[in-house]
Amino acid sequence: MPGKLYLIPNVIAEENFSVVSQYIARTIESIRLFIVEEEKPARVFLKRINPQFSAADCTFLLLNEHTPAAEIQKYIKTIADKNAGIISESGCPCVADPGADLVLLAHKHGMELIPLVGPSSITLALMASGLNGQNFAFNGYLPKEKNLRIKKIKDLERRSAQENQTQIFMEAPYRNDNLLKDVLASCEAATLLCVACDLTAPTQWIKTATVNEWRRIEISLDKRPALFLIQKINSIKHKESRNG
Repeated sequence: MPGKLYLIPNVIAEENFSVVSQYIARTIESIRLFIVEEEKPARVFLKRINPQFSAADCTFLLLNEHTPAAEIQKYIKTIADKNAGIISESGCPCVADPGADLVLLAHKHGMELIPLVGPSSITLALMASGLNGQNFAFNGYLPKEKNLRIKKIKDLERRSAQENQTQIFMEAPYRNDNLLKDVLASCEAATLLCVACDLTAPTQWIKTATVNEWRRIEISLDKRPALFLIQKINSIKHKESRNG
């Protein structure tokens, strides 16, 4: 009989385990087979949400950006007839995190997929941005090379105007300030930009303003996990929408 694969959200900010509800702890208390990005943080997570949980009895299979496809094929054979869980390193599994390939294989093997409710930085940032939540795209990390990154930012701004679509992207925290500078230098003055950093942490900070207004704001995002959201309002479409 096929098993069940639980998709287990993790905290975004380590200071705030309270956002992971106790129903997750109760739901996964009998599982002893986990697929994780790194074993040590997964053990810490399991102990934090349930101090009585016996992590010593668990088997952990590593799944991250370095895991070859052949290894994932082996994993599905291991878990197909068992109950197992994918634990995200931060936020929700398979959303800006590894795991989707294994989930697709789980479908093919007839496993029941059970996504559990938990924090997603993408959803939280979009909720608080004031930008279009009916039509949006998450673009992950932008290119590291400066010229390619600037080209991508301009492409996203153009797509936002054409499709009335919020564009969401991110960067490694230590490169956030460089990305912000490129956005402010590349986008038009009236384009809306939201920066959402340290989500769910005591230092959480979320602000939406035009690019022109952002150019007068002094802020350092260095080493602070952040999401960037832009929306360029197409003036013609916006006028048509207001006129009904």
